[in-house]
Amino acid sequence: MISKETLISKIREALELGGSKKFVQGVDLQIVLKGLDPKSQEVRFRDAVYLPKGLGKKNKICVIADGDMAVRAKEGGADLLITREELQNIDKKRAKKIASECDWILVKTDLMGIAGRVLGPALGPRGKAPTPVPANTDVISQINYYRSVTRLRNKEQLFVSCRVGSEKMKPEDLADNILAILSYVESKVKQPLEQVVDHIIIKTTMGTPVRVYLR
Repeated sequence: MISKETLISKIREALELGGSKKFVQGVDLQIVLKGLDPKSQEVRFRDAVYLPKGLGKKNKICVIADGDMAVRAKEGGADLLITREELQNIDKKRAKKIASECDWILVKTDLMGIAGRVLGPALGPRGKAPTPVPANTDVISQINYYRSVTRLRNKEQLFVSCRVGSEKMKPEDLADNILAILSYVESKVKQPLEQVVDHIIIKTTMGTPVRVYLR
């Protein structure tokens, strides 16, 4: 595994190359794989991974629930709460707005069917499939958890990408997040990263990519 010190150095380089923009740039990670079948299950990524140091800003969470879960979600500070009755009356325009504004859609399990039918066409193209939450789950804990979750994704390609934070974060914290992602990928492919990763790329939204080799 790459050392944290090396990562910090490369992150600083990427931040410098990112320059100064009129908005806060994100920091992205791309992991370039090698020697694997891009169609194998181990290399298909549609995964949610918790970042120990967060994303620099909290994800916006929508909760679709009724009963006690809806009450708890409101208490837990969900950015948007949609009840069963409201869900059934959502039109296409409203669905697109929800898909655009919310990072994660947490849905009480028995409402998944309705949520998929109503919101699926808007969420699918954005890679934001609804996340089922069993009725007996502590929804407040789930809200807090998904505030700091990133998405790993690819499309039958030998690389996987995700957001790991923002340029306002400390390089040390960004390094911790990247190490968490690398550890997750290693556990999924079930091989040492040195054998299956050619290199990783760190970059800000508008910046120049910085390559990092694991060997």
